[in-house]
Amino acid sequence: LPEHWKAKHLDFSRVLYMAKAWDNSTLYHSKTQDHGLDVAMDHVLMEKAKAALDNKEKVRFSADIQNINRTLGTMLSSELTRRHGLGMYTGSLDEDTVWIDCNGVGGNSLGAFLIKGITLNVSGESNDYVGKGLSGGKVIIAPPPEFTGTPSENIIIGNVALYGATSGEAYFRGIGGERFGVRNSGAWSVVEGVGDHGCEYMTGGRVAVLGETGRNFAAGMSGGIAYIYDKAKNFSLRCNMGSVDLKTLHEDSVDELRSMLENHVKYTDSAVAKSILENWEDEMQHFVRVMPRDYARVLKQQKQIQAEVTHAS
Repeated sequence: LPEHWKAKHLDFSRVLYMAKAWDNSTLYHSKTQDHGLDVAMDHVLMEKAKAALDNKEKVRFSADIQNINRTLGTMLSSELTRRHGLGMYTGSLDEDTVWIDCNGVGGNSLGAFLIKGITLNVSGESNDYVGKGLSGGKVIIAPPPEFTGTPSENIIIGNVALYGATSGEAYFRGIGGERFGVRNSGAWSVVEGVGDHGCEYMTGGRVAVLGETGRNFAAGMSGGIAYIYDKAKNFSLRCNMGSVDLKTLHEDSVDELRSMLENHVKYTDSAVAKSILENWEDEMQHFVRVMPRDYARVLKQQKQIQAEVTHAS
């Protein structure tokens, strides 16, 4: 309060300076913004997914997309949730209830907050923030049949994929940009290479990288597990060791990783994953398990408690 003996001696005039508005503008909400939601691609998706929206029936259809189609699948997810609810972690729709075969280039935040039951199968590529806030859905991105390059040597998605994802799956037949999986807390993903700062601040989920990473991998990573295919044995030079340890595959993680690679082949027809699986006993020796120290300690404690409970019963 101004009359307070301390407050009355404070001068905030330089901090609380009232700036002048630019010409022909105001300093308050004087007009309504048009975000173009009425012409969003999701309206087309919702029309084609009508059977799922009305009766939770399984549907599969195709859609041509462009990089102007941002947050593809988000409005569809919202409408499905509004009509059918969303159970915690599991969702209320069966897997692949709505399967959309997308052709072209995805815009920013393709699959943002995508719920369980929706699968975006992209033949093409996509921009930044793929799977942002992924919430149980499935995102698959692979090059189109006419692509003549080597997928594992080409970038297929932009930066910051799976930012803040909480659950779901993502398979990318190609290289991801920087900050792949940043703040991921529950999604499982396979990618064939990533840029700098991969799995930064990751707190949960699983990430398998079947190629090289950029520098500063796992900075601030406190949970989840990353599997890195490190045939050249130089990954340690690019990993931030501040909160993680590098380990060989644990007996519990072998089947887990193999299952992820099998899904990657199933959904993307990845040549890299196929080759590794065909020579699994030898190739599995080249994987490095990135394990956050605190996460490892918690898992160990949970096993001990479960063993004690089992023994007592």
